[in-house]
Amino acid sequence: MEGNASWMLMSASLVLLMTPALSMFYGGMSRQKSVLNTMMMSFGAMGVVIPIFILYGWSMSYGGKDLAGIVADPFTDFGLRNVMTDGAGEYVMSDAGYPAIIDVAFQVTFAVISVALISGAIAERVKFSSWLVFAGLWVTFAYFPLAHMVWGGGLLSESSHSIAGWMFGTEGEDALIGPVDFAGGTVVHIAAGTAALVLAVVSGRRRGFPRHVHRPHNLPMVMIGSGLLWFGWCGFNAGSAFAADGLAGLAWMNTAAAAAAGIMGWLVVERIRDHHMTSLGAASGVVAGLVAITPAAGALDPVGSLVLGAVGGGLAAWAVSWKYRFGLDDTLDVVGVHLVAGLWGTIGLALLDTNIGIFYGGGADGFKLLVVQFAVALAAMIVSAAVTVVMALIIRSTMGWRIEETDEETGIDYRIHGETAYETSSMRF
Repeated sequence: MEGNASWMLMSASLVLLMTPALSMFYGGMSRQKSVLNTMMMSFGAMGVVIPIFILYGWSMSYGGKDLAGIVADPFTDFGLRNVMTDGAGEYVMSDAGYPAIIDVAFQVTFAVISVALISGAIAERVKFSSWLVFAGLWVTFAYFPLAHMVWGGGLLSESSHSIAGWMFGTEGEDALIGPVDFAGGTVVHIAAGTAALVLAVVSGRRRGFPRHVHRPHNLPMVMIGSGLLWFGWCGFNAGSAFAADGLAGLAWMNTAAAAAAGIMGWLVVERIRDHHMTSLGAASGVVAGLVAITPAAGALDPVGSLVLGAVGGGLAAWAVSWKYRFGLDDTLDVVGVHLVAGLWGTIGLALLDTNIGIFYGGGADGFKLLVVQFAVALAAMIVSAAVTVVMALIIRSTMGWRIEETDEETGIDYRIHGETAYETSSMRF
């Protein structure tokens, strides 16, 4: 128990690091006049989501009484009142044999990074206050229900009363062919990527897009952020084994394999399309590979993970160019990286699953898994899109999303935060 508790606390800390790492990754990709605001959107997500998760998020996702397989009762464990200690003053234990409060610590970091990911699609042009309100609404009405549906025994889980059980039957308490989302392909990446797509449309384009290409202002910062995301992702995926065991080791190895292959997949597409292999492409390829392996980290072997990551990196590299073709101002490529690679990872694992994958001789069961994975991915997109549209339109009609065009032109950092990232002064002798 103590070894597992230590591992889960370490994993929670690694995943928590991912949000500041994301702020560096996004901050470096933004323009110089927007870097502080871009980073503040990630830190703002931390400030909003963690208190909400403590109050009712854990209960809505995992702890409360199930409500029609869609969400759990937010009041059952309100304020974590049934999670910390029992009547005798002993720590409440999780099913994995360590204190349940450690599970809360691990899961809250997932909620935080999921919200922070969305911010990249609307960076450089929206009111910070509107973003904070949206963060609280989205995590409540989209993330918590999806977490319950997928991981809390709800409609998108492997339980006998889930969609998978309804489609292909059950065996005991579980669906005969259950969906696989090891660490968040649907709950985190597909949901966040879909929300990013909707918000990019609702909030509108930045001034000058797509006529002017807005280039990253600090590529070394992007690469450091990407490297720290990779480091944190080891806890994200390997920690989702919920024990310091062989499955955690497999998830860690698959994570490394997919990230490395994601680099190469992205760079190959860049070389063919643009005749250059860029540092931004390498950093983005890391993230795309990591996104692709997230739902599959415990279901593949390392060779399959190389394939999944390479294809994920290549698909994402191809997809990010779509925004110029369709005029979608997804500022920091959230849709191309997280939605596209997340969809590929969620559906592609049905091909590469070592137990019943189509490419591993799974036969009819492999095709059933493919159908289940597609259904769960589609359901996650529908839930996230519906919630995001409603919340985004409410905010647009009340608080408003956009800063003034003149403020966008002069710099959102100074206008919103009264600061600039890089102060310069003349020295007199």
